[in-house]
Amino acid sequence: MEESLGAIDVWAQITTERMAKRPWLQTLMRWTGREDGILESIDSTLREMDAAGVDIALLSAWVGPEGELISNEEVSAQIEAAPARFRGLASVDLHQPMSAVRDIRRWVDGKRFVGVRVVPWLWDLPPNDRRYYPVYAACVEAGVPFCTQIGHTGPLKRSETGRLIPYLEDVLLDFPELVVVGGHVGFPWLDELVTLTVKFPNFHVDTSAYALHRLPPAFVDWMKGMGRSRVMFGTNWPMLSPQKCLAGLSGLGLSQEQSEAFLSGNARRVFAL
Repeated sequence: MEESLGAIDVWAQITTERMAKRPWLQTLMRWTGREDGILESIDSTLREMDAAGVDIALLSAWVGPEGELISNEEVSAQIEAAPARFRGLASVDLHQPMSAVRDIRRWVDGKRFVGVRVVPWLWDLPPNDRRYYPVYAACVEAGVPFCTQIGHTGPLKRSETGRLIPYLEDVLLDFPELVVVGGHVGFPWLDELVTLTVKFPNFHVDTSAYALHRLPPAFVDWMKGMGRSRVMFGTNWPMLSPQKCLAGLSGLGLSQEQSEAFLSGNARRVFAL
């Protein structure tokens, strides 16, 4: 990178051995060239951030039907190791609704933990399933975004749960106060993505899991128009490094104002950083 961008990475994680051993990760690792493994440390994560000019990374906890792959406690310890560089996104057990609400109230303070993330394909449950609804109410109560995955699924899991209409649209209709951040671009349902951003001012998107030069042209066009205040930078580290993701930034043709909003401004506003 020619200069520090002061970027914010809104989708990263420091993986555990429990997560790295999941069989559904194998295809994703082949796609991203990480067949050697995805175990990284706090130090290696900070080095990668420094090399790409990333100031802050939002580290995600991962909870699925098989249990905690990255626990909220582990993310809290990661934040504690570098509190100026890391913030957290908590995760919850959808099968235990009251425990999920209590976990959000315990961990998500809007300062260290600045949101909640649940990945629908991990649960094989679309976001309009009744088991999410206590989580949405708790996010509104806490005043933080609900972060999720949209679009096709890289791991060997069904992609249908990432379709925006009707699943995510139902949520946005039922919870007009809820701020939603959809990760991983939303391909191949880009028309549905544009429709939802027109209809719902509280719906945002991040570019995690994509090197910027691989973004679909229709998505880049959206970034320059209505998406300029809705799109945020993300990597999905350690599947992709910040440097690899940002290498194609100049090729997008963004203005300085659009670039600053994409790299940090929108994230600072949406997550109240």
